[in-house]
Amino acid sequence: MIVESRIPLVAAPMAGGPSTPELAAAVSGAGALGFLAGAMLTEDRLVEQIARVRSLTDEPFGVNLFVPSDRRDVDLDDYRSRVAETAGRYGAEPGSADWDDDSYPAKVQRLVDERIPVVSFTFGLPEASTVEQLHAVGSEVVVTVTTADEARQAARVGADAVCVQGMEAGGHRGVFHDDPEMPGGGPLLGLLPAIRSVRAAVDLPVIAAGGLVHGADVAAVLTAGAVAAQLGTAFLVCDEAGTAQAQRTQMAEGQRQTDITRAFSGRPARGLVNRFMLDNTDAPAAYPQVNNLTKPMRGAAGKAGDAEAISMWAGQSYAHARPMPAADLVGLLRREAREALQAVTGRL
Repeated sequence: MIVESRIPLVAAPMAGGPSTPELAAAVSGAGALGFLAGAMLTEDRLVEQIARVRSLTDEPFGVNLFVPSDRRDVDLDDYRSRVAETAGRYGAEPGSADWDDDSYPAKVQRLVDERIPVVSFTFGLPEASTVEQLHAVGSEVVVTVTTADEARQAARVGADAVCVQGMEAGGHRGVFHDDPEMPGGGPLLGLLPAIRSVRAAVDLPVIAAGGLVHGADVAAVLTAGAVAAQLGTAFLVCDEAGTAQAQRTQMAEGQRQTDITRAFSGRPARGLVNRFMLDNTDAPAAYPQVNNLTKPMRGAAGKAGDAEAISMWAGQSYAHARPMPAADLVGLLRREAREALQAVTGRL
């Protein structure tokens, strides 16, 4: 499905609001592959979004799920106190720092029932039996990986493709096991070295993700051997995206650095640096507990329009993202990629 898309572009699933049915439908309708982010939604809400996409386009689309974490017993008393102090500035209380599986088994069954064309997984491996269920109804399965070893594991469970994520990528890193001793949860490989490493390890189609915002970036990863380029940050400022206005404003100004943090969710994720990130560089590795703990604070800060206590996930090239309708962006990226490839061909 991904390989057969008219345009080898994928709009990355971006959980927490930015991914919308309208964005997914616009991207798929333009000839690329749109995605819904199934994580952080209730099962019923996910089904509603799937129906909405199908009401807007007949083209294929994908749905992404987060594989549940096994990190349950983490002492969060100290971190709760820190979150409470910041939340209090916005008249909010910390959330409950509970572990949950995000209704993962039920969502998987829903995706099987709905016969979703492409289903991707992040934060770990689906069970081989889950892959078999999805294959039985015609779904293609993609696993997000950051290293060659993770790619080998994905191949063993029967994945049809891997989404190779470089350290430049915005949002949560796809590491299978979040190592608390490493800022990025695991080795920090740039996208091109990661593609090379994964392609040497497995014979699976590679989708490339990580800081891609221009058609020339797309051309670069295609020539490196990827079958498609996955862009998230580039679509954050599209008209159809559900990106918070506070983040759109900061992205337009382009003055903030990006860094990887666990401060908001308990899992390493790249975003625009703000006060809460700087104050909590030693945040614990505990997803989804920390995510649940900070949710009310983030919501209250967002309503107040304060960018200093919200998660603003974005890749390293965020300042070059261009606001426009998603279909227009797909067309622009395609033209830029063709121009870049032609320019290089003329020089070799």
